[in-house]
Order: sequence, then C-alpha cells, then structure tokens
Amino acid sequence: MRITINASGQTLFATPIAEFEEHARTAEADGFDGYWVNQLSGTDTMTVLALLGRVTDSMELGTAVIPTWGHTPDTLAGQALTAQAASGDRIALGIGLAHKPGVEAKYHVPFERPVRHMTEYLDVLLPLLHERKVDVVGDIWSCTTEFVVPPAAAPAVIVAALGPQMLELAGRRTDGTILWLVGPNTVRDHIGPTITAAAEAAGRPAPRVIASVPVCVTDDGEGVRNTVAMILANYNDLPSYRAMLDREGAAGPADVAIIGNEDEVTEGLAAFAAAGATEFAAVEFTLNDEDAARTRDLLKSVRTSF
Repeated sequence: MRITINASGQTLFATPIAEFEEHARTAEADGFDGYWVNQLSGTDTMTVLALLGRVTDSMELGTAVIPTWGHTPDTLAGQALTAQAASGDRIALGIGLAHKPGVEAKYHVPFERPVRHMTEYLDVLLPLLHERKVDVVGDIWSCTTEFVVPPAAAPAVIVAALGPQMLELAGRRTDGTILWLVGPNTVRDHIGPTITAAAEAAGRPAPRVIASVPVCVTDDGEGVRNTVAMILANYNDLPSYRAMLDREGAAGPADVAIIGNEDEVTEGLAAFAAAGATEFAAVEFTLNDEDAARTRDLLKSVRTSF
C-alpha cells in the first residue's frame, strides 16, 4: 500500500499558490510519490496541479475529487489533458457526483439518476481523453467535438464511489476509486470485493482503491477527535457517508480517523493495508506544530512499510 498526501485541506483557507507549491515540494522531498487536492470552492484544482507539475519532478498529482456537477465533461477533459502536458503525464483525474443537498442548493436543479449521470459523463470524458474526439447523445450528457491539445497521455480516471452500482461502474470503466471517511472493515468487506469483481468481469486490471481519512499523531487524542467530530459533523447527514459509517459500526467521522500515538497510528494504517487498500492518501489533521511534525515524521517512516 502506497502512502501519499491528501492536501485537500489547503483549499479551505484560500491558500496562496506559493504555499501550495512549497507544500507539494516538501511532500516530494519527504519521499511521497503522490499528492491529492480536491475542488471545493473557487480555487481551480486543475490549474493548481498544472502549476505544481512545474515545481515537482516525479510524484503523481491527483484530484480528490472534482465534482461532475458544475464541470462539463468536455471542459474537464481539456483541463486534464492540458495539466497532463504541463506536468509530464503525472495527473490522476478523480471525479465524483457530490451530494444531493449541496448540488440542489447551489445549482437549483434536481439531483436525479446519479448512476446514469456518471455513466453518460464517462461516455463523453473517456473518448476525449483517449481519442481526442467524441460523438455521443445521451439523456443527460451529449457532446460532439474534436480536441486540439498539447501532446499528453490520457490520465488515469478514478471515480469516488460508495454504493454498489457506482463501484461496479468504476470497476468496469475506470482505474479505480478514491474514498473519504470509509473505514478498513468496509474497504475489506464491501468496497474492494465489489469494484474488483466488476473490473475482473470487464477484463480490466486490478483497480486502485485509495483510502483517505484524517490522521494525527498526538498525545491529545480526545481533543483531536472532538475537533474532527465538530468539523466533519455534516457527513453524518449525507446518506452515502452515513451508510458507510454504519457499515463500519462508527458513530461518526471521528471514529474512522486514525488518531493516537505513533504505535496506534501505525496500527491504523496497517489495518487499511490488510483490508486491501492499494493506497492511503493521508489527510494530516493536526492542531499544533508539534503534532504536525510527529504526524509527518511517522508517515515518512512507514510510507514503504505496508
């Protein structure tokens, strides 16, 4: 299991681009070979990754994730291919549906037929990434166009998937899934078997299963858990996440976070490796400089251990 860095928290605080660049350079210097950023608000993640590709040398640069709502598949394909060219073919394109409350509040449209939405999104996206052209008419997404873009390989496409239909779609047609707040038992018993069976049935390579939860090495486990519970409380009310937490037997997000001393955090990471995760994208959820240093040191020390 690879250990990479999920820097999505950087987008919450209007982080200056220079700080993004320094954070990514430090992660690569610390030996991590992957760096993930999400799309939350105004900061354009593909632009950020294209810029990071100019200041890093070899690590994978991924989106975790870009919502399909608000990003038409042809526009996103063009952005991804441009970032690929700028980074030397190091982009991994993680996409996801987002969630009904947020989509309907922001766009004032009904959140309907999510599996059909993603299926047709891929019908447009994948041909453009691989062949630079598409001609498809669907119920939700339609597009006829050809691309002229800088030379670049098609990036890996990874779909955020939790339910069985989305996992099967991801396994059949993409390179894997990236998760958030999904515990190791659920990875072992639900995520891994479902997506792997779909990939095998489609004759595709074994899928990537990228787990991601908050991580903190600390002597104040209770305090950090209380903060995680407060900041991530909204996930308790999102049905797809609530279903995954229930599968894990977790009362809330704090119960799947990996928080404790060095031995306890190492044990938590090992549980994901044993569950079949191919990668762990660590969200370094720390409240002070000492915990931040201990967390990064621990992740560095075990990044090739699983």
